[in-house]
Amino acid sequence: MGFADLLEEVGGFGRYQWLHVTLISLPGLMMASQNLLNNFVSGIPAHHCSLRANHSFYNLSHHQVPCRNLTDVIGCFRYWTLLAANSSANISQLHTEGCVDGWTFDRSEFLATTVSEWDLVCSLRPLKQMIQTIYMGGVLTGAIIYGGLSDRFGRRSVLIWSYLQLGVLGCSSALSPTYSAYCIFRFLSGMAVSGVILNGVSLKVEWIPTKARTLVGTLTSFFFTFGQMILAGLAYWLRDWRKLQLVVCAPQFLFFAYSWWYSESARWLVLNRRSEDALKNLHRVARINGKPEMINKLTLEVLNSHMNKEIESSRSSFTAYDLLRTRGMRRISICLIVVWFSTSFAYYGLAMDLQKFGVSIYLMQIIFGAVDFPAKLLALGMLTYLGRRVSQATCLFLSAFIIFANIFVPTDMQTIRTTLACLGKGFTSASFTTVYLYTGELYPTVIRQTGMGFVSTMARVGSMAAPAVLILDEVLPALPSIVYGGAAVLAGCFACFLPETLNVPLPDTIEDEGMVSANDIGMVSQGDIALKELKETEGTGLNAL
Repeated sequence: MGFADLLEEVGGFGRYQWLHVTLISLPGLMMASQNLLNNFVSGIPAHHCSLRANHSFYNLSHHQVPCRNLTDVIGCFRYWTLLAANSSANISQLHTEGCVDGWTFDRSEFLATTVSEWDLVCSLRPLKQMIQTIYMGGVLTGAIIYGGLSDRFGRRSVLIWSYLQLGVLGCSSALSPTYSAYCIFRFLSGMAVSGVILNGVSLKVEWIPTKARTLVGTLTSFFFTFGQMILAGLAYWLRDWRKLQLVVCAPQFLFFAYSWWYSESARWLVLNRRSEDALKNLHRVARINGKPEMINKLTLEVLNSHMNKEIESSRSSFTAYDLLRTRGMRRISICLIVVWFSTSFAYYGLAMDLQKFGVSIYLMQIIFGAVDFPAKLLALGMLTYLGRRVSQATCLFLSAFIIFANIFVPTDMQTIRTTLACLGKGFTSASFTTVYLYTGELYPTVIRQTGMGFVSTMARVGSMAAPAVLILDEVLPALPSIVYGGAAVLAGCFACFLPETLNVPLPDTIEDEGMVSANDIGMVSQGDIALKELKETEGTGLNAL
């Protein structure tokens, strides 16, 4: 008997779980906007060198005519010919100089971006990608900090705070007077995004019965998919980076307002010596689910008897160092680190440079969002019938195959290249869906958030490294694809060494995972060892590797 049995007794996946999962998933509509916002907020408009303030193109003398048709593709130089304005000249005969009078930006695609506001072009162009790197650095920092804090103070408290932080700092970034101030606000917003995503996933998983986890985990990921398409619509409608920034962050105040309705994880409460609060939450869930008779039947004694083993185990404190020190946990953590890194690395390598495809950036964003639907439905079927391990490895191998295939497609066949890129992005998205669910199932309740925060930090490292790899195309155009695809292949191999969790009860203690021996932690009772051996003989798959 365990907590999974208690969830079934108070209604299983009933009315409360539907409301709970839906309300926690709604912010996902805006989380996709946060992660991909730089595509539009820092879009690079067409631009060329500005003329001198006291001249126009038509009143320049014949020996000072700027040959705009010869301006290079990024508008970093201007050329002056000694011929008449309507004459032609070989570029080798022209005098060049930098854009000493600034740049003129085309306003047909973007009304205003951070690039046009702070002239992040030419020598300052790396600062455009630096915004995304700094934001992902904040997401990385948030994963480390908020993962540990939520194991100490609870999922609900940290989630509520993260909504408020993202709302305040996200809206403040829309008012940034300087580039530096904007980067600081984006870094702090990234921290809050980690708090929202990690704690939202855990709070959902810990209130969902075992059999419903696959379906719910996959379906709720569609909120992120819809969010990508919503971002394209908002960006097309607003066209101004400050307005777009404000609109995608303001809804966080609504999420903050209704998040007080959430119930704290009863699992976490029991394991932190707050059984009375856990009992109140279980009574509340039973009442909402239409099981009022369970209020009298479910007492502290019943609750503690169901979770006695978990309570005993939780008296030991485990840190990230302990995750790596024990043999089984070390294997799982290392495999998950590689999977998280490579999935994020390939995903953002494809998704963060939409302007390179030669198609409207707004249309590309919609296409990139729409391709997630069939990919995630495929992932749902695989997760349900093939299990987590096979699904994770297959998604990574398929994404790598498509990325490699794109190398051999000629650059003039833009439609085929774009189609393959969309398919590759779809499989990396399916891999993200799988790894979020998989990680939550692999780590036990006592260290679930610490574990998720620990391994997901590598996803943030991957997202920070992905833009830098794009520079390698100056050495060899195919090199970025080789790096992205190679990382996906490596991660697929590591995924094969993870234990299967399909239809396995959510673990509450490290002993439940079968990841350590009695010598590893020095406190496993003979009864626990016997239970573990029984699970092995029954083929639960927890000790398959």
